[in-house]
Amino acid sequence: MTEIKGVNLGGWLVLEKWMSPHLFDDVPSDDEYYLAQDLPTAVYETRIKMHRAEFITEADFITIANRGFNAVRIPVPYFIFGDRPPFVGCVQDLDHAFAWAEAYGLQILIDLHTVPGSQNGFDNGGISGVCTWAQQPQEVDFALSVLQRLAQRYGHRSGLLGIEVLNEPATKTMFQSMSIRYKARNPKLAEKSKPITLDFLYDFYLKAYNSLRKDLPVDKAIYFHDGFEFEAWHDFFATNSFENVVLDTHQYLMMAELSGTPQSVTDYVEVMRDFGKRLAVVAQEVPVVTGEFSLFNSYTAGIDTKGGVNPTQEEMVGTVHHLSQEQLIKDYQKLWRAQVNAWNNGSGYFFWTYKLNIDTINEPAWYGWDSWSASRALDQHWIDPKDL
Repeated sequence: MTEIKGVNLGGWLVLEKWMSPHLFDDVPSDDEYYLAQDLPTAVYETRIKMHRAEFITEADFITIANRGFNAVRIPVPYFIFGDRPPFVGCVQDLDHAFAWAEAYGLQILIDLHTVPGSQNGFDNGGISGVCTWAQQPQEVDFALSVLQRLAQRYGHRSGLLGIEVLNEPATKTMFQSMSIRYKARNPKLAEKSKPITLDFLYDFYLKAYNSLRKDLPVDKAIYFHDGFEFEAWHDFFATNSFENVVLDTHQYLMMAELSGTPQSVTDYVEVMRDFGKRLAVVAQEVPVVTGEFSLFNSYTAGIDTKGGVNPTQEEMVGTVHHLSQEQLIKDYQKLWRAQVNAWNNGSGYFFWTYKLNIDTINEPAWYGWDSWSASRALDQHWIDPKDL
């Protein structure tokens, strides 16, 4: 397969509060589930439609292609087809994205990023602190129907790279780690929350594959996220007959911090080198793409972020150590090269994310968080274009 050099269009069709915090002004919502409840219907719909129209446009696709990227991963919500009120569908926005991508030579990976009841309880899973989707058979079937409709609508588009079955299902270790960070606003909704099991994922992925392949040509890939268990997939791929499938793994420096990695560039680089070796082993069995990674880390943010706790969740207390722009360029470029070198043991990468709506100058709590943005990182020379 062609080596992927991609970016995510995160925060566009699936909201994450920290990526566009002012969308959530004047309401207590931490996610789109509650934003739709906390705002009057007309206000919610207007706010969402304006955001989608302005956050990503044709101009962004031109810029992404001109930067040297060849693909975009587009997170979509389970209500993309507008059949889960009060949420506003967004299939026309995805239609526009395909027209732009095909015009400017980019490929699109459609990523089903949320499901009803959530597959992880993260703020990016639709509803924070709740993880009940896998316990609801009718909602599991609904997710399969969304995937099928996506395949039917886009399966023969030249701009389609593939479809990712499900983003970041949280298995036991990750679920336990993140459940401390994300609390349910309504505890009753979370009473049956529990981690996704690997056995459930094996079964769901197989059903999704068989359903998708009815409408998806073999030249379009089907992506499976590893559920944060990167080495747990040997038997799954060895015992099933798949055509054109990819294992997606998400690797963040902040996750390394949570696992005890010291907050230094040297230690981050060593972690990525080690993971690159592991990736090379798995890639002998199945193509691997790193579907999410970033430059963000506590060292360059100048303060311990507790593994990426963002300012909408908690503002860190203490002195923020600002590095010079020259030092930031040196450190970020080193981190970029170390990570991309690791990912290139597989079939490429998608950086998270392309852009953010945060203000690091007038709102200093966001200092360092712009390293999540590929567009800002390139503009500030934190990424050398020749290293893409």
